[in-house]
Amino acid sequence: MEKNREFILSKQLMRSGTSIGANVKEAEHAQSKADFLSKMNIALKEANETSYWLKLLKDTDYLSEGNFKKLNDSCEELISILVKIVVTTKKSLGRLA
Repeated sequence: MEKNREFILSKQLMRSGTSIGANVKEAEHAQSKADFLSKMNIALKEANETSYWLKLLKDTDYLSEGNFKKLNDSCEELISILVKIVVTTKKSLGRLA
């Protein structure tokens, strides 16, 4: 049961983590600014989900505090970058006051 639970959490982490890059890559060749914004928003949501899975893996002792800190710091930095991209794009589209 324990090994199966860790596998499920790891699989979710892998899925959300790789989705970030896939959506950013898709955004590079977006059909419009709105399409670019949509892909970046999805990447941001996936980064937030990745942060959740990292915290869950740490809280269940499948991830050491040291490894969690390194990975979570990188994830939080990525979230910050994606938020700035989304906000800037929304402003350019007149969608943000």
